[in-house]
Amino acid sequence: MGKGGHNTRTDGNDGEQLDSSTVPTQHRLPTLSEIKVKLPPHCFRPTIRQSMSYVVKDIIYVALAFIFMFQAEKLFKYGFLLFPIYWYVQGTLYTSFFVLGHDCGHGSFSFNPLLNDIVGTILHTWILAPYYTWKLTHNKHHKNTNNIDKDEVFYPQRGPPHEPSFKDHIFYWLPGSGWFYYLFFGYAPRTINHFNPLEPLFYHKNAVGVCLSLGTYVGMCYLMYLYSTTFGFISLLAYHLIPVFIFACYMVIITMLHHTEVDVPWYADSEWNNVKGQLSTVDRHYGHVHSVIHSIGTHQIHHLFTKVPHYHLEEATIHFRKAFPHLVRTNKESILASFARMSRIYLSQSGIDQDTQVFSYSADGNASKQKTF
Repeated sequence: MGKGGHNTRTDGNDGEQLDSSTVPTQHRLPTLSEIKVKLPPHCFRPTIRQSMSYVVKDIIYVALAFIFMFQAEKLFKYGFLLFPIYWYVQGTLYTSFFVLGHDCGHGSFSFNPLLNDIVGTILHTWILAPYYTWKLTHNKHHKNTNNIDKDEVFYPQRGPPHEPSFKDHIFYWLPGSGWFYYLFFGYAPRTINHFNPLEPLFYHKNAVGVCLSLGTYVGMCYLMYLYSTTFGFISLLAYHLIPVFIFACYMVIITMLHHTEVDVPWYADSEWNNVKGQLSTVDRHYGHVHSVIHSIGTHQIHHLFTKVPHYHLEEATIHFRKAFPHLVRTNKESILASFARMSRIYLSQSGIDQDTQVFSYSADGNASKQKTF
């Protein structure tokens, strides 16, 4: 961090990491209310018209990408050579689907809960993400952000250091597989199966939504079966499943980089509070796809105020950074370079002491930097 103790700035040219070890332990953070009054009120007001316009545009883009690739393969002898470009474009657009459904899950798509769940279910199911169960685990993440003892994924694990497992290496080299592994098994030691409606987090008051969402998912699987029997599994793989895997790669990379950086603190439950946890988030820019995936890398404001729709994140961030420059965390390193660097550090610093109260990763990649207060 910078001198103020809260800026995470990494320049992509020199890779310099600013240290957080001098942060005063008694530094007073503002309350959420004190931050909120500095942001324009309209940033907290989604409109159905504006939110749906993004849904319609993204559906059109996905359809056009499919039509273009289908025609290219059909009309040109070597049209199939364009598939890698199609996979990248369509996988990116599928990620934009996910972000819109993500807004639905937070209620920042509209003020109508039923509309949110309908749109979210449709968008997420198309890309093989179980909307309602993921919404519940994701909201749990927001309630425990950077809490070592309660967060959902990519949290530091207590216990002795261990060698990276086969699963860890698969995550590093094929990050998309990590997304589906998480859906089925959660993130050890806090495991959960997003396809099991009997998980304690999913039943009782959430049972209807969970079952409807999973039922829709089964319907999507049946549609894919019908498509493969008509056009062949290779066609299903090339036109849909590989883009889904590209989206899954985005998910793992984005999720990890939101909260994993060398100077971002993680707190034991006894040290954690909501503001500290939500501020342990890093804003990153995703280059030419940043706006395509609806500015999901502009993440600090999203964590502080989940009701801000994606199309107001950038504006709200400008006001937040102006009012609280000492709280800003940004990283300007390229995304893939950041993921490669932080994955190595994350895997090499695999265990932390049982009594650690505040933890952050070390830039040298060899030893954890821990503080016990």
